[in-house]
Amino acid sequence: MIEVKNLTKRFDGFTALNGLTMTVPTGSVYGLVGPNGAGKSTIIRHITGVYRPDLGEVLVGGEPVFENPPVKARIACIPDDLSCHAGTTTIRELKTFYKGLYPAFSDERFTALADIFKLDQRQPLRRFSKGMQKQAAFWLAICTQPDYLVLDEPVDGLDPVMRKQVWSVILEDVATRGTTVLVSSHNLRELEDVCDHVGVLHEGKMLLERSLSDLQENIVKVQLVTDRPVPPELNVLHKSMTGRIQTLIVRGDRREIAGLLQQCNPLLCDLLPLSLEEIFIYELGGVNYDVKNLVL
Repeated sequence: MIEVKNLTKRFDGFTALNGLTMTVPTGSVYGLVGPNGAGKSTIIRHITGVYRPDLGEVLVGGEPVFENPPVKARIACIPDDLSCHAGTTTIRELKTFYKGLYPAFSDERFTALADIFKLDQRQPLRRFSKGMQKQAAFWLAICTQPDYLVLDEPVDGLDPVMRKQVWSVILEDVATRGTTVLVSSHNLRELEDVCDHVGVLHEGKMLLERSLSDLQENIVKVQLVTDRPVPPELNVLHKSMTGRIQTLIVRGDRREIAGLLQQCNPLLCDLLPLSLEEIFIYELGGVNYDVKNLVL
């Protein structure tokens, strides 16, 4: 489990994280989402032990991670910036380096994954494309057999086939080894396919944190045709009109919403699940994002 408790981090008077609390359950795939500047990269650097907290604490497996090599050896991270994989070093040389850092590094796994990541191990990484460098990073990170895998924009630069293969390997490790995965990404549609927990970060604070199933159960899209007013008991986050069809974004229990809407004697009443992308937009719409005329 990854636990972040009341974490605060400031840079030259700017508060990047402001009393942030979050929990990543063991064996989960946790999607960390938020607008640019929300603090996602800062929290990742705390979880991987790069930054020391100003206030609060970051625990990985129940232990502080900062300046704790045994804990760090259980964490593999693939950052958005792969400049460390763009020099004259080869994959073979990096493999030797990783084996010195990670006692659990598996040569057997490395050989098996060579059938997926068909890269020249003797070629300098600077000659690889961005997508190939990202493949090399995944290849090496997965072979460390981490208990915790931290990913920042992980599949950016990968083609659709390789994206599917990479996620297949990661999710297999989640299922068989209980690997805990924290992934930060702007690709919300892809996160929806792989994540079981979601945290929405905004201005250095956790706006909400739930399992994806709970999140989707507690906010619904309603398409409604009725001549009667909508019951005031409904917690309507957004409303738009196209012809006679009202589109409502409503927070609450799906069954309770359906029961209240029957009071309108509707000609049409469809309750539809929202995508993670839609939930993200409407949750932030309650903070300071303008979604007045957004119809999804």
